[in-house]
Amino acid sequence: MTTPSGLPAAALLPFFTYQDQQLTVEGVPLDRLAREHGTPLFVYSQAAMLNALAAYQRGLAGRPHLICYAMKANSSLAILQTLVRAGCGLDIVSGGELERALAAGVEPAKVIFSGVGKTRAEMRQALTVGIGCFNVESRAELDVLDEVARGMGLRAPVSVRVNPNVDAQTHPYISTGLKGNKFGIAHEDVIDTYIHAAACGGLRVVGIDCHIGSQITQTGPYLDAMDRVLDLVQAIEAKGVSIEHIDFGGGLGIDYQGDTPPEADALWAQLLQRMDARGFGDRKIFIEPGRSLVGNAGVCLTEVLYLKPGEHKNFLIVDAAMNDLPRPAMYQAFHRIVPLRQPHPDVDTTTWDVVGPVCESGDWIGRDRALAVQSGDLLAVMSAGAYCMSMASNYNTRGRAAEVLVDGTQATLIRERETAADQFRTERMLPPT
Repeated sequence: MTTPSGLPAAALLPFFTYQDQQLTVEGVPLDRLAREHGTPLFVYSQAAMLNALAAYQRGLAGRPHLICYAMKANSSLAILQTLVRAGCGLDIVSGGELERALAAGVEPAKVIFSGVGKTRAEMRQALTVGIGCFNVESRAELDVLDEVARGMGLRAPVSVRVNPNVDAQTHPYISTGLKGNKFGIAHEDVIDTYIHAAACGGLRVVGIDCHIGSQITQTGPYLDAMDRVLDLVQAIEAKGVSIEHIDFGGGLGIDYQGDTPPEADALWAQLLQRMDARGFGDRKIFIEPGRSLVGNAGVCLTEVLYLKPGEHKNFLIVDAAMNDLPRPAMYQAFHRIVPLRQPHPDVDTTTWDVVGPVCESGDWIGRDRALAVQSGDLLAVMSAGAYCMSMASNYNTRGRAAEVLVDGTQATLIRERETAADQFRTERMLPPT
């Protein structure tokens, strides 16, 4: 069986299916949403998010744990609310994300603050509301946090992020666990760092953290990192410093182009088995999934503006651009691109480079795509729920797209389309001459 795009039906995402020759999300026709709200338009399936989260919850059932959604993947408030109401904490990397997290209703104790460049102001902000843990990424940061906390008469709960020098076998821009990456404290320096942290009056050691990268599609790197972290826990506790929780980060990949990452529950069955075998079965587990919860829950709808055949390349120009969908330009990333409706029978299938209107040669959405389209047709860029809207920009004074969240038959506008006036609202003109 094939879809109108020529792809096998199984190639589409869960909760995104063709019905009566129209692409739908949870049964809602996507072309209807495009007509109502315009394009570019991000549309998300709430059921897809909760289904992805359920796999983690099944995998960790019966174990003390906290799942903190890594909100940098997509920080739209309604998406945060969806996951918080389902029991998630949140993993943040800035003071702005902390404000978003609190606005979405998360309990401060379920917030983890990651990132290599926390400022003193952000530390004070997080200490004031009482977050659950700071994932500290350098000795210098540890000392500044100690100073800030003591100045407030508090003790900051800390976890040291370990750089285990494990190759996640992913794109170099999203690898975080190698010695050449900026993240975490080198494996050989971790024990001394914990001894130092335990002696600081403004700090309270609560955990250990490890995150090796993003879009990981194999189990091996997780097992390697786990073994190195468990070795460290044993060595740290032998020095008299207790570790309450072990944070294994996130990074589990999704299917963009026939990728076959392990299912979250299957992955955690293997990881927990390893923990049990090493005597850590009762230890509290923190994890920070991001892309794997929201990536395949979203699509970006875009209209075909112009067809531009050429001698060497055929260009299909759409109204979505690199400011809406930055992953192809940044990472040479692949996203499936499919039509919302059955192609016209009198239109030939042609190989196109799908590009946007931004004035950059790097503004492309897909290379060499076989599509039977004409101007005015609508397309869906699949797997656009993660690192698209959260990385969107106003380059070329383009407004950020609107967003819609679908829950069964109900489709809710969760972000209005940004106008030019919205963009320069905070700017100030020069005085009159």
